[in-house]
Amino acid sequence: MIRLTRSSSSALAATRLEGDAVFLRPPQSDEWTRWAELRAESRYFLVPWEPSWPPDALTEGAYHRRTRRLTTEWKTDEGYSFHVFQKERGCLVGGIGLTQVKRGVAQTATLGYWVGEPFQKRGYMTDAVRTIVRFGFQQLKLHRIEAACLPENIASRRVLEKANFIREGYARLYLRIAGDWRDHLTFALLQEDFEASIQGRM
Repeated sequence: MIRLTRSSSSALAATRLEGDAVFLRPPQSDEWTRWAELRAESRYFLVPWEPSWPPDALTEGAYHRRTRRLTTEWKTDEGYSFHVFQKERGCLVGGIGLTQVKRGVAQTATLGYWVGEPFQKRGYMTDAVRTIVRFGFQQLKLHRIEAACLPENIASRRVLEKANFIREGYARLYLRIAGDWRDHLTFALLQEDFEASIQGRM
């Protein structure tokens, strides 16, 4: 069940999406330390799957520039990024977002996510993906959510499959990861798929 909460004073800061084991909240300026510590602790776990990290990747200045950009994307309906928190203890476990939002005849967005190494294989990211998917289809009124992962990233592929994403193809040299252009498996979930999955659980 998702609860989308917005306060009159700060809609963005008050937005919270409820999953089963996690909740999602937009990154806040005072969360730099927790974010940087988790990213630093997980650096060698994350680097093989992400674009190259710039030298200042974990600095406070870079974090605040990032949060300002994400806030602008939210306000302009270009992207919706969240930190992922464990419900039980409230600790930060990763991040997730719907970016490259396209309206008009497309109504699509691209899903991306990461999980800190200490929290892998616990189901948190699967829960986060299901949560943001509901947000995308029910609140943002998207028709299609796309995702991609490296063929050897078995864990990421399983997350998508558990969230009912359908594999659609193989994209050659699709994204530049860790400094090299890499092939990716491409996945998508349609609003019709999402609605059918809801009906199947009723």
